[in-house]
Amino acid sequence: MKATVSKQVAEVIQHYPAKPKKVFSQVRQLVVDAAKESVGLENTEETLKWGDPSYLSKDGSTVRMKWTEKKPDQFSLYFNCNSIMVETIKELYQDEFTYDGNRAISFSLKEKIPATALKHCIAMALQYHKLKKLPLLGS
Repeated sequence: MKATVSKQVAEVIQHYPAKPKKVFSQVRQLVVDAAKESVGLENTEETLKWGDPSYLSKDGSTVRMKWTEKKPDQFSLYFNCNSIMVETIKELYQDEFTYDGNRAISFSLKEKIPATALKHCIAMALQYHKLKKLPLLGS
């Protein structure tokens, strides 16, 4: 995956306060690392979906990152609500995240980023169509 931020994504994150901007950069690096370490994810694309920084690959499901002033201490990753992503993440990482139904996982900006778990979740999402028939998405 190319390690450059798209112009549209850069415009969105430039308006984030310092802490969410720092977390975005760290989570974005996890996306880059997951793409580099997984076969077939070299062409993972960074774009905007619903105004939020998002990542997609031809074999996967979109991962959308979100921070809002309404929940200033929370950073979220959204997944396709018609997938089994969040259900699988709950099974694998029960207490690691806060869950929003079948569509999102969140973590506090006040705590250390659960990097290993988060990178695994991102990799599963970006390969979702290859993994969706495997128990626990092949974990």
